[in-house]
Formats: sequence, structure tokens, C-alpha cells
Amino acid sequence: MKSKFGEKLAEGILWFSGILTLTILVTILTYIISRGVGKINYEFIVQNPRRMGMEGGIFPAIVGTFYFTVVTVLFATPIGIATAVYLAEYAKENFWVKAIRFGNDMLSGLPSIIFGLFGFALFVVKLKPITGGWSILSGALTGTLMVLPIIIRTSEEAIKAVPKEYREASLALGASHEKTIARLVLPAAMPGIITGVILAIGRVIGETAAFLFTLGGSILIPGSLFEPARTLAMHIYFTAMEVGALDMAFGTATVLIIAVLILNMLARGILSRYSRMLSK
Repeated sequence: MKSKFGEKLAEGILWFSGILTLTILVTILTYIISRGVGKINYEFIVQNPRRMGMEGGIFPAIVGTFYFTVVTVLFATPIGIATAVYLAEYAKENFWVKAIRFGNDMLSGLPSIIFGLFGFALFVVKLKPITGGWSILSGALTGTLMVLPIIIRTSEEAIKAVPKEYREASLALGASHEKTIARLVLPAAMPGIITGVILAIGRVIGETAAFLFTLGGSILIPGSLFEPARTLAMHIYFTAMEVGALDMAFGTATVLIIAVLILNMLARGILSRYSRMLSK
């Protein structure tokens, strides 16, 4: 009798937690979208900001977000996956490997402002002749440092989740360790790796503090990686806190929510299709 009561209680707590979380999420999204959707039109999407963002559109912020995110992912993904492969397939359990994992976990929990200060001191000040100072490149390098722990951890766990039998069968058929990893392990772990990359994209798109130090926040369309830019999240901050244009901030926030939703839907579609291909 007590065990059944405990099960019912635990089930009720879980249901309540899930419903509460969903209610909070829906409330926040409904509030933001209801205040911002009326601002969205063609001109809002394609025009440049005017009067420091109080009027006009958000096209430079859209372009800056796209450039910045793509460059960050191009930098972080190969390094993160390569590190995860080393930790999961080659590294032996010793003090240094444990230190690397501990340091990676520590970095994943650092506030973004710390990365911003470091990125400002290194990429904006010290490496200004290379990065151009406040620029997309400086911001992308800072973003790479921020998301590497996420990609490394999720990729390593995805690689470890591939059954050992796959590796043993491949090696028994005469394949080398490197070919086994490249042609068997990584394809099987790809859904988990893609999930980590998506989480990384979500973090850099939504961050503001770190990139105030490195991206520069220009309202102009960037012409190259060595020019300053601003992301949609930064534009929300500037319009809400610097100029007090809350209608522009809510409109930008709605566009950002829609962009993240589309990104997640595309990612789910890719993962679903890839899973079906692996199952054939």
C-alpha cells in the first residue's frame, strides 16, 4: 500500500513539474510574441535601423547573427569533434585526461561575461592586427571558446554510446582503428554530435554579455569578418536598455524566437532523416 502511494506521489510530482515548466514556457513566449508580432513586417526585416535602433528594421542584425554563427560553428565543430574522438577512442584514463575533462566541465559552467573579458583582452586588444579589433572574427573566436565544452562533452558521450561490438566487428574484418572511427563510429554517433552542435548554436545566438566586448555592436551591415557587427540578441539589449524602444526590442525578440524555432525544426528533420538512413 505504501509503495503504491509513493509511486502515485512521485508520478504526481513529475506531472506537476512538467506542467509547471510548460506553463512558464508558454506564458513567456505568449507574452513576448503578443507584444512583438505586430511590429513584424517586410520593412522591419529588410530595412536598416534608424535613430540608434528606435526606428527602421533589423536587417544588419540578421546578417550579423548569420555570419557570426556560421563562423563560430566552422571554428568550434572540427576542434570539438576531434577532441571528443581523442578522449573517447585514444586517451587512456590517467591524471591528465581527468584534468582535461574536469577543465572542460569547469569551462562549460563559467559565466559568459568571463569569456567576453578574455576575448576582449586577447582577440580585440592583443591580436588586433590579425582580428581587426571589434569584429565578427573576434566574436566568433570568443564564441568558439564558449561552445567548445558543450560540443566536446556531447560528442564524447555520443561516441561512447556506440556499442563496442561495432568496433570489434569492424576490426575483426580487417579495418584499421582510424577507418573504424571514420566510417562506423562517427556516423553512428552523428545524431548526438549534431545535437551538441545545435545546443552550441543556441547558446551563441542567445548570448549578449560576452559579445558586447568583442563584436562591437555596429548597426551597419558587416562587409567582412574583420568588421564589427551585432546579433539579434545584442540588438534587443541595445534597443531596450540603451534607447528604450521596447516595441523594437519585442519585435526583434519575436524574430529571434522564430529563428530558433525554425533551426530546431530543421535539426529535428535532419536527425530524423539521418536516423532512418542508418536503420536501413
